Amino acid sequence: MTQLPASHPLKGIFWMVVTGFNFVAVTAIVKHVGDDLPAAQAAFLRYILGLVFLIPMIRPILAARLTPRQLRLFGLRGLVHTVAVILWFFAMTRIPIAEVTAMNYLSPIYITLGAALFLGEKLPPRRLAAVIVALIGALIILRPGVKVIDPGHIAMLGTAIGFAAGYLIAKQLSGEVSAVVVVGMLSITVTIGLAPFALAVWVTPTLGQLGWMFLVACFATAGHYTMTLAFAAAPLTVTQPVTFLQLVWAVLLGYLAFGEAVDAWVILGGAIIMAAVSFITWREALARRAITPVVNATKV
Repeated sequence: MTQLPASHPLKGIFWMVVTGFNFVAVTAIVKHVGDDLPAAQAAFLRYILGLVFLIPMIRPILAARLTPRQLRLFGLRGLVHTVAVILWFFAMTRIPIAEVTAMNYLSPIYITLGAALFLGEKLPPRRLAAVIVALIGALIILRPGVKVIDPGHIAMLGTAIGFAAGYLIAKQLSGEVSAVVVVGMLSITVTIGLAPFALAVWVTPTLGQLGWMFLVACFATAGHYTMTLAFAAAPLTVTQPVTFLQLVWAVLLGYLAFGEAVDAWVILGGAIIMAAVSFITWREALARRAITPVVNATKV
């Protein structure tokens, strides 16, 4: 009988809390830089400066001997992720941090829908109900007709869809190549994809701006690493609800550092979306499947 890996819930929760701090730090820095740099250029600098973390992955990527089909899929994933990242950086300059964080929770919902539509995954009534509940949470955040919908909100909807599409493509490749190759190829393709968009709007960055973008790369990399530690320590059903704390940190950060008003409707909508995502994760755990990633898995 195969022995299941030991579960350490407190350790998993700890690492997921640290992950949340890392990703909130990413949003804070991008918000601080603001629109001093065009969104496409800021995203490009984040990725090209982060290529230093790609060095250990070069040998596995070369050894993988990727087929033309795999290269096309990696290219397609890089394209949709490129657009999603640009939209995310744009949204950060337009709407409060809390709203960006809350709307980012929608990515797993789109992945669930995409898996049903394009991968033939079943969508039982309970899971479909959870998807509908999550979309209601999004409407609570946006409140169309009650408040003005900013282009940043539209950008975040596009961001969540783009990240979801990228994840579904990665799922197709995950059974063929190692995780290191999947992660490394994403960094390469997105950097290449962002280059023409960045050059089209290029402004000469200051040393300070370069430093901030390198910090974004550091915190994003650290966030993905600590998230991996959390996964290794405890099951998703334990770590998934902890990601809601990111919305709490985002609200506090927006209020204390950027003077953003605390919007109870955003917190309520985010909580509803997070509850729906947690339910889907729990149902998939019972079915011993792994379709829906945690929210953090779709971060830049």
